Amino acid sequence: MTDRRGVVAKRAENLMPGVPYVRGWAQARRSAGVLAAQLTALGLEPDFPDLTADVNVSGEGLVRLGNVRPEAAVMLAELILSGLAAQAETMMQEARNARHDSSVA
Repeated sequence: MTDRRGVVAKRAENLMPGVPYVRGWAQARRSAGVLAAQLTALGLEPDFPDLTADVNVSGEGLVRLGNVRPEAAVMLAELILSGLAAQAETMMQEARNARHDSSVA
């Protein structure tokens, strides 16, 4: 998915025979749909009006967020951090429960 400089390869504008563009685009479309559903549930869909599925020159799917306001980017970053914090808390609670269960047995 990355080019030799380590950045995302350019989007496919001219299709080449033998490259599985449809597969990559379909994966990107599903992923963009999942993200769009979550943004809609949070009332943030208007902040990401250009969210689309795309494909790069290698046939790998891309999800394009499009141009977003800085505030929308900060909101998305904060949501990601909140999710990571909740996941870490869940993992810690599971570890505490496992220790408790092993000490009771």
